[in-house]
Amino acid sequence: MENTVVCMSPYRSLRSCSTSDCFTKTMPPRKKRRPAAGDDLLAKKSRHDGMYKKYDSTRIRAEDEAFSSKRCLEWFYEYAGTDDIVGPEGMEKFCEDIGVEPENVVMLVLAWKLDAQNMGYFTLQEWLKGMTSLQCDATEKLRNTLDYLRSLLNEPANFKLIYRYAFDFAREKDQRSLDMNTAKCMLGLLLGKMWPLFPVFHQFLEQSKYKVINKDQWCNVLEFSRTINLDLSNYDEDGAWPVLLDEFVEWYKEKQTA
Repeated sequence: MENTVVCMSPYRSLRSCSTSDCFTKTMPPRKKRRPAAGDDLLAKKSRHDGMYKKYDSTRIRAEDEAFSSKRCLEWFYEYAGTDDIVGPEGMEKFCEDIGVEPENVVMLVLAWKLDAQNMGYFTLQEWLKGMTSLQCDATEKLRNTLDYLRSLLNEPANFKLIYRYAFDFAREKDQRSLDMNTAKCMLGLLLGKMWPLFPVFHQFLEQSKYKVINKDQWCNVLEFSRTINLDLSNYDEDGAWPVLLDEFVEWYKEKQTA
């Protein structure tokens, strides 16, 4: 092998070597240069700078992830403008930014979380209180929270609270009842995909004499959808159901036998 002098046997002559080979063999091995004090400091500084940059980027990410009331306030005014309330125009832009249609049920869940009092409006106080509870201070954070908000509809206790909230949220504040057109829309939003009998109930409401739905009727519709069989076999006509539902059962049975 190059740079190596090998004696295969004492009876054989030594292979001649090149000048470089001989030089390598006759000179003592070079010692590694011991780093000077300045080099050591530079190495330490380089390691320190690297660690600091890593720590600093982690700290910046943590600060971005942490909820900020100031950032939440600035986010609110992106949609409110100079007012202390997000109105219909701001709400439209807000829905567009988070990628949700205004009529999507998740907007109702969000309104419930904010305890919003009027449909189509978010006040500054509602925004700050609700978004703080959700720990959202930016569009991206709320987008990442939408699946959580949708999941609340799968929990019966939460669904009942959202359903009851929807009545007061959607009604005119000077009225105790919900007008029928709004009621049908809200019922469709909440029960349309959950209650197989909803299309038939919706048809009943359209041909009925009722112009409004009161809160007792509203709450009983949910109870009816949860407890009464699809064939209505366990419906008790002498039970404490509102007349509205008695009339629906009667109408539906006549429709089936016709």
